[in-house]
Amino acid sequence: MAGLFLFALYSVDTEHRMLHRLPVSRVQVLIMLELRGAPALSPFRSRKLHTRLQDIVPAVEHVYAEFMHFTDLEFPLSESDQAVLDRLLTYGPSVSAEEPDGVLFLVVPRPGTLSPWSSKATDIARNCGLRQIRRIERGIAYYVKANRKLSLEQREKIAALLHDRMTQKVFHEMGGAELLFHTDEPRTLNRVPVLSGGRQALVDANRSLGLALAEDEIDYLVKSFSDLERDPTDVELMMFAQANSEHCRHKIFNASWDIDGEGQEKSLFAMIRNTFEMNSEGVLSAYKDNASVIAGSRGGRFFPEPETGVYRYHEEDIHILMKVETHNHPTAIAPAAGAATGSGGEIRDEGATGRGSKPKAGLSGFTVSNLNLPNDPQPWELGYGKPERIASPLDIMIEGPIGGAAFNNEFGRPNLAGYFRTFEEVAPGAGGEEVRGYHKPIMIAGGWVISGRTMWRKAIFLWGPS
Repeated sequence: MAGLFLFALYSVDTEHRMLHRLPVSRVQVLIMLELRGAPALSPFRSRKLHTRLQDIVPAVEHVYAEFMHFTDLEFPLSESDQAVLDRLLTYGPSVSAEEPDGVLFLVVPRPGTLSPWSSKATDIARNCGLRQIRRIERGIAYYVKANRKLSLEQREKIAALLHDRMTQKVFHEMGGAELLFHTDEPRTLNRVPVLSGGRQALVDANRSLGLALAEDEIDYLVKSFSDLERDPTDVELMMFAQANSEHCRHKIFNASWDIDGEGQEKSLFAMIRNTFEMNSEGVLSAYKDNASVIAGSRGGRFFPEPETGVYRYHEEDIHILMKVETHNHPTAIAPAAGAATGSGGEIRDEGATGRGSKPKAGLSGFTVSNLNLPNDPQPWELGYGKPERIASPLDIMIEGPIGGAAFNNEFGRPNLAGYFRTFEEVAPGAGGEEVRGYHKPIMIAGGWVISGRTMWRKAIFLWGPS
């Protein structure tokens, strides 16, 4: 049973829901609705998880998992709206629910982040008329029952197995989920005293702000702002760090480079564009928008007239839009979420090309190092190890394709194509033999789209934090 709480002044029992009203800031009051969902694991996955838990904590006798939904409301739902939300959140394996028993491990997205599931679920709820919903987030409540009291060390081992420490957080009570919707007061704009503190001031800011700037980038920024005769703001430094992060390497692609001591006429990006410059027949747009467009055929399309809203066939050119991009580092850190958001970002870019387009089919591809399958070693596998901060090639190939395909399918675009490669080899290097491979994977997300009645050559660029 659950309860209805308003500042914990009183409670009213209900069947599967709990409402919390909490002060978040001076201007916003959080009303969080807590809803139990269906069992999160099929019998097969439940047995598999039980076995893995017993391997690290033999005292574990039983594990049960169910979805938990947390909804941030502007004001409470009416009975009819509650019925709509209940129907939307009824999904999952066809397994009988259990009465929770055991130690609770509530796994939720890290506070301060927004999960791919949340963005989709919130849009669906609001499109169904539930406009008072600001956000829906989902967690999984694991109830672990043991034949003796679990020690702190055993709890930590179980928590480590149940969640991804880069993207998720574990709480031992439902109230911890309140942090999902916590909002901070805006912080003041600060300046880093480069003019008075010199290079060391920027080194300190790099460490305290987590900018991950390279030494040459720090030198570049010190010189640039010294020439400008002003101190940089923390916002400027953060934007510079993001522009030069894993997702945007134009500064490298457009840089001059040498091969065997000889300067090359074209940059790496110019070499990539060279094919288009030498033969652009049939290409309507390339390197100008979020995706490329090639000439298609003429045909009929069925959609409403913009002015009247009346559906009819329209004879027009139906061009083909194509897009492929990588999402490597996020997939290395959190394979399922990294691949899912890679596919989501690619879908977004397709829809943002020109005046919009209609997704048709997607692809996702993966290149990793040797899998090192348990109990099935291969003669070419070296067991070289990996950095602790990233997932193993096997975990990437178990979770990554599911994340990419799931986002495609849930969006309504089938993931029809892809590839999978492994490579790891001993090769000569500057300091002797070295192992080369794809511990940091290649994750490719791509798609094919129908594009029509579209303007590609004019664009407005908006810059700012996401």
